[in-house]
Parts: sequence; structure tokens; C-alpha cells
Amino acid sequence: MTRLSIAGAMLALSTACAATPFSAGAQVAGPVIETPTIQQETTLSLTGSGEVSVAPDIASISLGVSVDAETASAAMKQQAAQMTGVFNALKKAGIAAKNMQTGNISLNPRYDYSSRNNSPPKLIGYNASNTVNIIVRDLDKLGPTLDAVVDAGGNTINSVSFSLDDPAEAQAEAQKLAVQDALAKAELYAAAAGVKVKRIITMNEAGGYYPQPMPMKAMRAEASDASFTPVAAGEVNYSASMNVVFELTQ
Repeated sequence: MTRLSIAGAMLALSTACAATPFSAGAQVAGPVIETPTIQQETTLSLTGSGEVSVAPDIASISLGVSVDAETASAAMKQQAAQMTGVFNALKKAGIAAKNMQTGNISLNPRYDYSSRNNSPPKLIGYNASNTVNIIVRDLDKLGPTLDAVVDAGGNTINSVSFSLDDPAEAQAEAQKLAVQDALAKAELYAAAAGVKVKRIITMNEAGGYYPQPMPMKAMRAEASDASFTPVAAGEVNYSASMNVVFELTQ
């Protein structure tokens, strides 16, 4: 009899608990799971830089013809004749057609501004110019190619720049060095503050440097006894910068 009463009481309690609805404000005891957050004071923002120096394998050059004449027609005809000689010389030097592109053709009046008594400037002729941008893939032939162009009638060499035909590998190496530089700085600063670098939170490229054209005179060596114009290719630099945010820990 006693056992039945106890069992009935337990059953009633169980049924009552199951039937009791939860109020809107009721709280259920149990573990609380919180999403971890990164506090601003536990982060370190740095910029790393990397640079790679390599020997170039191509040269890009802007050259051509500039002619003065009394009439516009004469100036254009003369530059055309000389420019034809330039193109022929480039072809004989082994420059492929795909590596030659006209950069600029211009015709401008020339005036004499030395007149006094407030007289208007006097037209004294015209200047016609024609430039072509070329790529030289055999740097050993760069000097002889320039001399051949001048011998054929070319009289302007505007700029030359050296670079890599495929810079992808050099750029990737510079980016890798930039990340390593940022990490080395982070570990140095963290150690000085008595903490450790836990992980990288964000990382993005800040920019990079790629070879730019330089004036021809800056790349040209002077030597009176040379059989052709000597040109020093030197090295070209590729650099990268990376912005990196690190999380620090004790």
C-alpha cells in the first residue's frame, strides 16, 4: 500500500512538472555559451615591407625623330623619310613588329619671340616629331640597336626602362618578405611588452613598387673609345607592403 502511494505521488509530480508552462520571463539554469570576442587592446597593427633586386631581361625605349622645316609639309615629309629609316634599322636589329608601337606624332608651329616694340611673335617654321616605343629582349644588342637607329636618321632618345618580362616570381617573393617582416616586428614588440603573438587576424596588401622609366642619360655610360653606345642595365627592384593585424596573448 505504501509503495503504491509513493509511486502515485512521483507520477503526479512528474505530470505536474510536464504540464507546468514556462512564463515569458522564466530563466532556465544551465551553461551559458558566449561568442569569443577580440578586444581592441589585445591587437597590434603593423606594416611589413619586402624588396627583391633582380637583373632585368628586357628594356623598353622611347625614341624617334624631331625635324624643323620652314613649312608644315616639308617638316612632315622629312620626318617621314627619317622615321622610315628608323623602322628599317629596328627590323634589321631584330626587333619584332609586335615589339614596336608608335607613341606620338605631332606637328607644331615655331615662333620667334625675340621681337621688340610689343610686336607679335613671328612664325619661323614648323616642328614635326614621331616617336616609337620598342622592347629590346636581348640586352646585349641594346647599345648597337640605339646606334643603328641614330645612323638611320633617329635623333631623339626620350627614355629607357629596364624590367622583367615576367615579374610574377619577383613580386611574389617581395610579398612573402613583407609578411615575414611584419611578423618579425610583431614578435619583437610583443616580447618587449611581455606578451606573445597568438595569431594573424587580418592581412592585406598595402601596395608595391615596380620599375619606372628613367631618363636615357641616367642609364648611359660615357666612353669615347667604345665601338657602340655602352648601356648598363644594373638591377631592378620590386617591393611590396603588407598591413597585418595580430592578436596578442599573455
